[in-house]
Amino acid sequence: MTNQIQPIFILPEGTQRTTGKDAQRNNIAAAKAVAETVRTTLGPKGMDKMLVDSMGDVIVTNDGVTILEEMSIEHPTAKMIVEVAKTQENEVGDGTTTAVVLAGSLLKQAEELLDDNIHPTIIAKGYRMAAEKAQEILNKLAEDIDEKDIETLKKVAMTAMTGKGAEGNKLILSSLAVEAVRSVMEDDIDLETIKFEKKTGDNIDNSELIKGIMLDKERVHSAMPKKVKDAKIALLDTALEIKSPESDTKIEINTPQQLQDFIDREEKILKDMVEKVKSSKANVVVCQKGIDDLAQHYLAKAGIYAVRRVKKSDMDNLARATRGKVVTNLKELSAEDLGYAGIVEEIKVGNELMTYVKECQNPKSVTILIRGGTQHVVDEIERAVKDAIGDIAAVLKSGKAVAGAGSVEVETARQLRLYANSLSGKEQLAVLAFAEALEVIPRTLAENAGLDPVDIVTELKSRHDSEDGKWAGVNVFTGEIMNAWEEGVIEPLKIKTQAISSAAEVTELILRIDDVIASSGGSKQPSHQMPPGMDGMM
Repeated sequence: MTNQIQPIFILPEGTQRTTGKDAQRNNIAAAKAVAETVRTTLGPKGMDKMLVDSMGDVIVTNDGVTILEEMSIEHPTAKMIVEVAKTQENEVGDGTTTAVVLAGSLLKQAEELLDDNIHPTIIAKGYRMAAEKAQEILNKLAEDIDEKDIETLKKVAMTAMTGKGAEGNKLILSSLAVEAVRSVMEDDIDLETIKFEKKTGDNIDNSELIKGIMLDKERVHSAMPKKVKDAKIALLDTALEIKSPESDTKIEINTPQQLQDFIDREEKILKDMVEKVKSSKANVVVCQKGIDDLAQHYLAKAGIYAVRRVKKSDMDNLARATRGKVVTNLKELSAEDLGYAGIVEEIKVGNELMTYVKECQNPKSVTILIRGGTQHVVDEIERAVKDAIGDIAAVLKSGKAVAGAGSVEVETARQLRLYANSLSGKEQLAVLAFAEALEVIPRTLAENAGLDPVDIVTELKSRHDSEDGKWAGVNVFTGEIMNAWEEGVIEPLKIKTQAISSAAEVTELILRIDDVIASSGGSKQPSHQMPPGMDGMM
């Protein structure tokens, strides 16, 4: 009689598990699926996606990170690819689709190497070597850009906007973006100091850059002036109201006279507050907290323009724009604390009243007012302009740019192949696969434009083998090969270096996973919430 071996369970019932090649295949398939989703949005001829959430709200965009964030992706490996897009967005502000498509392509090439029985750690090592070499190649290829080279900076902005909803108006929007970044530039560029306001009901060409701040607020009293020239602005982080006592307090009033004295005393306190503002020579008050009705009346009588309950971020930006100081104690307010603006006025934009603080001297915070026919249009224009601003900032920070249109990827791939020939061992195959993966960018640009990707990539390679072919890229509008730099298709070096390093790192991470254990959350039944492609894990 033979002893039956009893199976040993180390995981709770309902846990799903995939191991070995199955786990790798599932993970690679999930990552490739994410890349395929955004791939059709790449380039000037890229298409848009319409995303509808559970509430029925609609977003129409071809911004990679927006698409991936709105898709509510469940698969754990797919989520790792979304993180690549988020990192790219946070670091550069553009190039999210490039980074995701590149990660998908690296995994596709790795899959072919796995089929040839090359160990995942060898592929990961080869990819790491290739990524380091690619960074070195890119830094040598990059051209220097000076902050005074406004025309090149505008080309960078236009390249970022081409293929997005803003493309038809890219001339005016690129000028706004360049001017905005150059205005707020100090030792560093803080993009938080560029504020966006969006209003529907006008042409995109009527978008404007306000040398100052636009507040979504109206004046607090109708008797106040609508427009103040040579504005001296008091920025108050304190209420122009009488404070309530900290603890429960009773006041006993026995006669009408006592009541009258009490009211008069309140009035005097408020009047003194307004007198303090007047004595500082301020003619505009921007208050982060409330302003009492009576204080509003006294301010209006004094001809002072006032707004209340302004956000802290707007107060900080106002301080940067007007060079004023935010005062937290009214007693401390003096003429030195006041900010200056050429004009403060209330203007009706659409059907809302807004306060414009403009014509500031050398403002270190500005506002871009984006106009458009519908809400979906202005939202997409804002995303495009933010991408452009991110690109300009990235170029100014590093002082380096490269040509786009697939040129820099083909040149980097060409030099990586030469580097691979100097290696021995199986890592050489991984470096060659990395070079092949980089060519997904020109291939996708061609595909999205309805061109033959094989013909385009072949012609690009032969042009790059010639001496002056460094910036040869694909012109998706004519189907010809062009000098991308001369044609004004220019991108920050940072987009490419960040995309390559993020894509390579996440690819190495995914390749090293050979076991996926998914908990069912303590239920006895297999979870129905399992990400696609991970069911049936034993």
